Amino acid sequence: MASLCMNWTNTRMTVTPLAAVKDNNNADTYRDRVELPEKAKNSRVLILGGTGRVGGSTAIALSKLCPDLKLFVAGRNREKGAAMVAKLGKNSEFAEVNIDDKGSLEAALKDVDLVVHAAGPFQQAGNCNVLEAAIQTKTAYLDVCDDTSYAFRAKSYMNEALAANIPVITTGGIYPGVSNVMAAELVRIAVNESESKPERLRFYYYTAGSGGAGPTILATSFLLLGEDVIAYNKGTEIKLKPYSGMLSIDFGIGVGKKDVYLLNLPEVSSAHKILGIPSVSARFGTDPIFWNWGMIAMANLLPAEFLRDRSKVQQLVQLFDPLVRAVDQISGECVSIRVDLECTDGRHRVGIFSHKRLSKSVGNSTAAFALAILEGSTKPGVWFPEEPEGIAIEARETLLGRATQGTINFVMDKAPWMVETAPKEIGFGIYG
Repeated sequence: MASLCMNWTNTRMTVTPLAAVKDNNNADTYRDRVELPEKAKNSRVLILGGTGRVGGSTAIALSKLCPDLKLFVAGRNREKGAAMVAKLGKNSEFAEVNIDDKGSLEAALKDVDLVVHAAGPFQQAGNCNVLEAAIQTKTAYLDVCDDTSYAFRAKSYMNEALAANIPVITTGGIYPGVSNVMAAELVRIAVNESESKPERLRFYYYTAGSGGAGPTILATSFLLLGEDVIAYNKGTEIKLKPYSGMLSIDFGIGVGKKDVYLLNLPEVSSAHKILGIPSVSARFGTDPIFWNWGMIAMANLLPAEFLRDRSKVQQLVQLFDPLVRAVDQISGECVSIRVDLECTDGRHRVGIFSHKRLSKSVGNSTAAFALAILEGSTKPGVWFPEEPEGIAIEARETLLGRATQGTINFVMDKAPWMVETAPKEIGFGIYG
């Protein structure tokens, strides 16, 4: 194991505070504040699921942000692996790894500094075998988990990660991931600037089509329809029907208003517990609008037991995937995140992240978390992205700067009327 893995807490970064740039809506200017990842040079990174859309885009983003990294693209298909290695260049290799085989996993992890687990879907996974292998080999770990059960199962390995002296981040992609960090920053700013308390946090997500992210995203969406939605209302956990509670949400410049629906996403529970916000929920929507209608129909007509069966869901994916790919050519793959925070004094602030291509932005986002770990920004233990600064992510500003590369709209800590395409006038020139 390289020395970088032996001393995670000795490196520190100097960054411009987010408060100093939060009023600048220009993504290019924000990008200028990103530091070069010098401390991560020559590190070795294994990307599980590296031949897929999410893992592959993560590898590409890492190779651009830090060309000196040694990347191991892991998967089962040598032909796809060779194609990805050819795209990445000389500092990459293909590694044939079976994540269901403990011996194969541990052998692959022995000589790397970080493993990025992008081999989803995580729904209905019965174990955390990749994390267990990382702990056994004392290898830093990052996953792009979007499943509540898996995320909290990973969190239960805190003592083992501390004993192995390794940093672990779970749910470290775009959403959850960057969305969690945006929420944490909104809370931090609100607490610092006001005596009021955060009262309500809402996550809204939009993706055109499948976002170009492949059949794994499709499988994840179907599997989520088999889960009750967990939300929090004034401190009480409530269960709601998946793909219900439609709202029309304005995602701002380049996206506009979109219909979004309740889904069971891990950032709801983690933000409620870690940020201490009494009311939290998450909604998701897509285009074309008939995909939303189809999701509503599946949630209402198919038994939950069917939608929780990974083998049956994979059959659905194979059935729908050609149609989804065809529609994606028309719909594009725009992605947008809106995070709303309301406080007890009536303060309402918003963060928005929009990109024309989900497949690229999810790579940038995951790569930003990977570099944060490699640079020593994460202490040993198992962390959600929104946990306190200096524990999960020491320099949130740097992470957000890297994750938002290429965005068409990125703003933080704005009143809703300042970012919406059609703010509502409530009288006397006041907008709400």
